[in-house]
Amino acid sequence: MATIEKYTLGDGQTRYQVRYRKPDRKQTKKRGFTTKRDAEAFAATVEVQKMQGSYVAPALGRITVEELAQTWLQRKEADLKASSYRPVEASWRNHVKPRWGSTRVMDVDLDAVERWIAEVGQTTTGADGKVVRKGAGATVVLRAYGILAGILDAAVKQRRLPTNPARTPENLPRKKPKPRTYLTHQQVALLAAEAKYPALVNLLAYTGLRWGEATALRVKDLDLPRKRITVVENAVQVGAVVVVGTPKNDESRVVSVPEFVVFELAGLCRGKRPDDLVFLDDQGRRLNRPVSFTGWYPLAVQRAGIPKVTIHDLRHTAASLAVSAGVNVKALQRMLGHKSAAMTLDTYSDLFDDDLDAVGVALDHARTTASVPKMCPQASASAPTG
Repeated sequence: MATIEKYTLGDGQTRYQVRYRKPDRKQTKKRGFTTKRDAEAFAATVEVQKMQGSYVAPALGRITVEELAQTWLQRKEADLKASSYRPVEASWRNHVKPRWGSTRVMDVDLDAVERWIAEVGQTTTGADGKVVRKGAGATVVLRAYGILAGILDAAVKQRRLPTNPARTPENLPRKKPKPRTYLTHQQVALLAAEAKYPALVNLLAYTGLRWGEATALRVKDLDLPRKRITVVENAVQVGAVVVVGTPKNDESRVVSVPEFVVFELAGLCRGKRPDDLVFLDDQGRRLNRPVSFTGWYPLAVQRAGIPKVTIHDLRHTAASLAVSAGVNVKALQRMLGHKSAAMTLDTYSDLFDDDLDAVGVALDHARTTASVPKMCPQASASAPTG
């Protein structure tokens, strides 16, 4: 059992300390209680934690968030693709480390976490009303919070903390879906006509390939007689370096290609070897993503006189054109490389409004049919008459 002892500080103030044994039977103590009641409460809590097997040695919680973050970040770097790890590392460096890096994990509390969440997303203005600091958006705030919470989860797993003090904050922002712009067949044709790489524009708008998947295509990935493309690589630009890896979700997929795009691709592949890239720039190198505002793509959008759309919006356009052509959800899921049809429905629920209308029509028709009274049976031939 724990024992409580009184001691005196150099200035004459009285304090209490608790001596107790840890689960490994080694003796330790906790000092600094201002009242005997506080010391007794701590001693009782320790005994309960030892019985429940949830005891955590206070000394283990003295490690700082930054010290614990090093191994956590190393695991993330090993688990994530380079393009996914980069924003995580940047968020740690810009938002989490400045506030929590030197804080001991045992000193993190939920109130402080909620204040920090509010500060990261808050826009501040000067006395003249001008914006001094623009608050981060929901995506940035949620990523930063997720990093802190993940590091503290690791502390719990290592038995440095009994529970994660950063869980269940009440002021996490919600992501607001951005309105999407879907191009029509005519608008895609106008864009392709003005683009430096028209075949690439058509491929993106009619197959739903991501930019990195399209620019990583090799001649051997194309089965043009069957109008099929096998997506096996993804070229992602991380800073100034292009990293080639597997597609998102690490799964290859086969995509169907419209016939008019097949003819365009056949022209690009003529004279190339199987391992050659399909799309090359003027110097015969892999295509880099166009520069914003001044690159060939935004200039083509401007010249075409169509709504402002990003390259990724062409993937959304492909989904829209497929749905309008009657493609079912399961086929659309395979085309886009989503993990499940539910994910496809969640992402593009707005494209299925007509299906919702059809539900009402079908139910109304079913009710009307069920409400029609049955016709009277015809009289039997042997029944008496008159």
